[in-house]
Amino acid sequence: MKKILIVVDGPIGRHFIERVIGTQTSENIYYVIQSKGEESFEGYNLARFKFFSFDPTSYYKIANVLKMDFSQAILVMENPYDLEHTIKNIRLFKPNIRIIALDLWNAKSPEDDIEWVNMEQIIGLNLIDYLPNIPVLAQNIGLGTGEIMEVLVPFGSSFVYRHIGAIEQNNWRIAAIYRNRQLILPGDQKMIQPNDSLVLVGEPNVLKSIYRAIKRELGQFPAPFGSKLYVYIDMAIDKPKTMYELVRRSIYIHKKLNKPLLIKIVNPGNIDSLRHVKSYIETGVELDIVYDTVTDEKIMLRDIKKHHIGLFIVSQKMFKRKSIRLSLYRSNVPVLKLAERSFSTLKESVVILGEDNHVEHISTTIFDVASQLGFNLELIDYAMEERSNNLRVIDHFNNLSAIFSKSIRVIETEENPFRFLREKENFLQCLPFTQKMFESPIKRFFATDPEVLYQKLDDYHQLFIPTQI
Repeated sequence: MKKILIVVDGPIGRHFIERVIGTQTSENIYYVIQSKGEESFEGYNLARFKFFSFDPTSYYKIANVLKMDFSQAILVMENPYDLEHTIKNIRLFKPNIRIIALDLWNAKSPEDDIEWVNMEQIIGLNLIDYLPNIPVLAQNIGLGTGEIMEVLVPFGSSFVYRHIGAIEQNNWRIAAIYRNRQLILPGDQKMIQPNDSLVLVGEPNVLKSIYRAIKRELGQFPAPFGSKLYVYIDMAIDKPKTMYELVRRSIYIHKKLNKPLLIKIVNPGNIDSLRHVKSYIETGVELDIVYDTVTDEKIMLRDIKKHHIGLFIVSQKMFKRKSIRLSLYRSNVPVLKLAERSFSTLKESVVILGEDNHVEHISTTIFDVASQLGFNLELIDYAMEERSNNLRVIDHFNNLSAIFSKSIRVIETEENPFRFLREKENFLQCLPFTQKMFESPIKRFFATDPEVLYQKLDDYHQLFIPTQI
């Protein structure tokens, strides 16, 4: 057992001793020195606490206690002169003992060997914890560098009513949930509720991003992916008519979402077409024409980082190119592929429930888009033998519908969902942007997963949403 010397006076010292008495460890023995006249304590373990009442500035008196072998000394004293003389007395008898002292007067000096605990810093750190939208970081646990964080989940958060198992946790984890002052251990089937406090553990930089994602309220798309809309046109691939429609529809989306729009044109080959596009430019829309010979993939990846792109808009023909599709997938931004159909007359967005739970990963973004663009939302539940996963996702969407005050329609069908949807005139299909979209043609031939078979609805507008936060 370790012997620890504690010297205290005043209300701060008393509170400290009360906290020490309340600890459950039995590995330490505490020798507590109080000034005369201090109140006694109750309810402590006689085997773990030894109390003395005398003036610690008296070398003769404190020397009798210091004859024992202490591993460290903790001084919580409110008189600076008493503290100074007590430290001198301890150092005279035990020059190498570790001393931790409360600093109420900014007395810390780089020359002394005392471990000062600054009161002003402690108060400042604790007061910050009460400010809204400021993450609470563990100060005395682990490394204290921000690898342990507590976050309050607001009602409108994109994390509300999501199952733990449906949240990608790379380089971070949800370690605990506190709800109504009770601890809940997280499991894949546990659902996050409004006003839950989540204890997160992970890389500090990653946790900062997760904090922003949790605090992001709905109705902010394309956040958290980015802040700007971006339409990409390659005149060597897209015909003038396709180019005009892309620009016109992109400007319509720009107005609906009220986010800045950047129109990028590469390989310009028709001056009249460029003039026609320039006629569409208005406030909040920027046109960038590239005359240099650069590959599409390099331009895309460079601009996504440079301009903080949150939604990438391309033509149907452009998205068919695997190299383009792969670059967009790696960029981890949502991609809107516009087909040769009207966009301004769209009334509904459609989600086909897949074999995995990827749809739940992107559910809040789906609701966000549908709400901002004024679309109805339909879930296509393809009746299969095993539907437990689909039922869980439907329950999740029903919970989100309450947050958005937006009703959803669930369609159960035994018919092939693609055949069923191709009977519709127009809709926006929302689906996860996953590696399944790069399966070989042979695998696609035998597949039943809607993520693999997305090309079956290639003639309709499609929004591909990354599953990563």
